[in-house]
Amino acid sequence: MEKILILPGDGIGPEVMREVRRVIDWFGTHRGFEATVEEDLVGGCAFDAHGHAISDAAMEKAMAADVVLLGAVGGPQWDKVAYDVRPEAGLLRLRKDMELFANLRPATCFAALADASSLKREIIEGLDIMIVRELTGGVYFGEPRGITDLGNGQRRGVNTQVYETYEIERVARVAADLAMKRDKRLMSVEKRNVMESGLLWQEDVTRVIEAEYPELELNHMLADNCAMQLVRTPKQFDVMVTDNLFGDLLSDIASMLTGSLGMLPSASLGAAGDDGRARGMYEPVHGSAPDIAGKDLANPIASILSFAMALRYTFDLGADADLLEKAVEQVLDDGIRTGDIMQPGMTQVTTVGMSDAVLAKLSQSL
Repeated sequence: MEKILILPGDGIGPEVMREVRRVIDWFGTHRGFEATVEEDLVGGCAFDAHGHAISDAAMEKAMAADVVLLGAVGGPQWDKVAYDVRPEAGLLRLRKDMELFANLRPATCFAALADASSLKREIIEGLDIMIVRELTGGVYFGEPRGITDLGNGQRRGVNTQVYETYEIERVARVAADLAMKRDKRLMSVEKRNVMESGLLWQEDVTRVIEAEYPELELNHMLADNCAMQLVRTPKQFDVMVTDNLFGDLLSDIASMLTGSLGMLPSASLGAAGDDGRARGMYEPVHGSAPDIAGKDLANPIASILSFAMALRYTFDLGADADLLEKAVEQVLDDGIRTGDIMQPGMTQVTTVGMSDAVLAKLSQSL
C-alpha cells in the first residue's frame, strides 16, 4: 500500500489539491492504484495553527510517506512574520529533512497552447525541456550567512555559495539518467568564468559523465548565456543540470515559455532507497495566488500533472502517467480552458470544471 501525504498549503493550494485527490481516487477505482492518503498543514496556515511553517508531527508524516503532494504556500497576511517561521520555511525544511536534492522542472509546450506564449509559435511549439536543479546546497544553504550591523550606519548581507563534490555528482547522475531515457543530450550550466564553485561544478560533472555515461553528449554553458539562449532558441536544450540559484532562475524563465505557470508541475527527489525507490515531493510551479483563492478560478492542471510525475518517478507507473498526461492534452485540444490560459473561441471552465474534463477523458480511455 502506497503512502501519500497531501499538504494543500495556502491560497489556491487547497482548491487545486482537492482536484488532485479526485484524480487519485479515480486511479484507485479504475487502475488498481492502492494508496493511503493523509493531509496536514504547511505554510501560513501551519503558522497560524502552530506558530511554525510546518509542525514536527506533519514532518514525521512526510518522512514516513512515499510521496508528498504539496499545493502552494504564502500570502500577504504573513509578510511580516519572523523570517525563520515564514511560510516558505516549511518548504525548505521539507526539502532539507527529506534530503530532496534534485528538483525536476519540465517545460513542455502543449500544441494547443503554443499561441499562449509571449514568444512566437515557431520558437516554442514542440518544446520539451527538463531542467534538473540541485536543491539542498549552494547559496541558499551555505554558511556563513546573515546580516551584520557594521556600526557606522552600514550593514552587510552575506550568503555563501558552497558545493562539495558529492552534491554535484549525485545531481549529475539524476540528470544523466533522465537524459539517457530521452535524447541523450545533457547541458551543464554554471558560471565557471567568475566563480570557483562553478569551476568545480564543471569539472565534477564532466568526470561523472565521461566515466559513467559515455553515450551521453555533454556540453557546458555559462548561466547568463543560457538565460539568453532559452529565450532565443529554447528547443536547442533537452536535459539541463545546474545549481540551486541558477536553477531557480532558469527554470522560471523556461516555465514562462509555455505560456502559463498554471500548467507546470515539478518533482523534488531524494536518493533511491534499498527498494530502488526515491522519496519525492511533487508540487505545481505556481504560487498561492491569493487574489483568486476561494473563487474556483485556479488552474489545477499543474497539480494534476505533478501527480503524473509521482506516478512516473516514485511509483514507477509509467503507463498510468502517460494516461493522465494524455487526458490533459486531449482536454486542451478540445478547447477547454481556465481563465489563465483562456483564448478566443475556447470554452472557459472553473477549477472543478477542468478536473471534470480530465476525469471524463480518463474514463473514456477505459
